[in-house]
Amino acid sequence: MMKKWGLLTATLLCASMLAAACESGGAKQEANGDGAAHHAANGDLQEKTASSAVLPKFLNKQREEIRLVYELAGKNADLLQSMPCYCGCGESAGHKSNQNCFIREMNADGSVVWDDHGTRCGICMEIAVKAISLKKDGKTPLEIRKQIDETYKGTAGKPTDTPLPEA
Repeated sequence: MMKKWGLLTATLLCASMLAAACESGGAKQEANGDGAAHHAANGDLQEKTASSAVLPKFLNKQREEIRLVYELAGKNADLLQSMPCYCGCGESAGHKSNQNCFIREMNADGSVVWDDHGTRCGICMEIAVKAISLKKDGKTPLEIRKQIDETYKGTAGKPTDTPLPEA
């Protein structure tokens, strides 16, 4: 797992250096015909699955490291909900946290509405990987949040309006 994690981190760091900001366009994928996927007003593809353990079909044609980040986002949704995103998606897509770059909403019945925004944005991916990695290293959500803010404040876009996690 550690070797795979290192490769993922290196790949995402390289990708994020190339991505100065998220694209609002990009290739659009059509709904799967089952009515579970649709395009949001900003063009993001959103797809509902039964749970966070079931990844959306829009990931089928994505690279393995992108699918892995979505899997990790599903497992760490609570953490990402308290992390801001600095790609400008708060204004362009109405996101409230880094979680929304991957997951639009988690429903009371356990179903999840996934968002493909993260598939096209190196900043979104990098923040998620960094936050999850720091959690794995034993950092608290507040410590992680402070590090995310220190890393991206003033160097990227306007952050989402994300409340601080409790200490």
